[in-house]
Amino acid sequence: MKKLCIIGGSGFVGRHIAARAAALGMQVTIPTRQREKLKAELILLPTVDLLDVDLHDPAALDSLLRGQDVVINLVGILQGNEAAFERAHVSLPEKIIQACKRNGIRRLLHMSALKADANGPSRYLRSKGRGEALVKLSGLDYTIFQPSVIFGRGDSFLNLFATLARLAPILPLGGADAQFQPVWVEDVAACFIQAINNKATHQQSYPLCGPQRYSLRQLVDYTASTAGTPRPIIALPDFLARLQAGLLELLPGQLMSRDNLDSMRVASTCDCPFPEVFGITPSALEAIAPAYLANNTPRGRYQRYRRRR
Repeated sequence: MKKLCIIGGSGFVGRHIAARAAALGMQVTIPTRQREKLKAELILLPTVDLLDVDLHDPAALDSLLRGQDVVINLVGILQGNEAAFERAHVSLPEKIIQACKRNGIRRLLHMSALKADANGPSRYLRSKGRGEALVKLSGLDYTIFQPSVIFGRGDSFLNLFATLARLAPILPLGGADAQFQPVWVEDVAACFIQAINNKATHQQSYPLCGPQRYSLRQLVDYTASTAGTPRPIIALPDFLARLQAGLLELLPGQLMSRDNLDSMRVASTCDCPFPEVFGITPSALEAIAPAYLANNTPRGRYQRYRRRR
């Protein structure tokens, strides 16, 4: 039985990868500081073990990785100061690489980001780029994935827009013309699982995008309409967008930050087709999103209530 450690496995993408791995009979270990919170969802998977681990402690990381066959690193943050990005996207990958070497683990799958670049316009893209560079220099049998924004049931992308549309009569929007090519979480998870035993993916980096490009305005408009709460969208000029983002940084949850705006200066789109090596035709957003966005409408909530009776 293949032994797989998913660092960041308690997050949105990680839970989907863990479910697929468990279905294939892999022994999955997920480090988390929120074991009790996640136990109800992940502990039901028959071969998944949740451990409370300080990933930045080399001794604890060695204990976690000892005996593992494959390591997947999914850790990523979207907001924070320079130190926070450095810790999550650069320091942690370096510690994981060294722990893999100490424990004789050759196979490392790493989640980067589309257009990650050490010279990019945002702290997020720069730190992701530096982390990616460390993986490429590691000497391990790595595979790097570089997805555009990821959507699916339980995401923090389309669901955020749906929530905002329910709360606000109009939607002032910074970065309205920013370009995205959203990719379905199940397609991303399938690529990770397929790559585990595929030597053709060693020392390779793969951009992952869905079939269609959208502006942020189009995505917000589609989400609000599909969720049953269409709203007027007001595109903000740059100076107002930065003011809005600066104010939102002060609120709990940080819905938007100035660094997010900086990231959106680079189109999160692919200049190539979906990687042929995985044999996947990426799913369209319109084929997936209505099934979970419609659950947020009054009719959807009523139908859920009736099914529970």
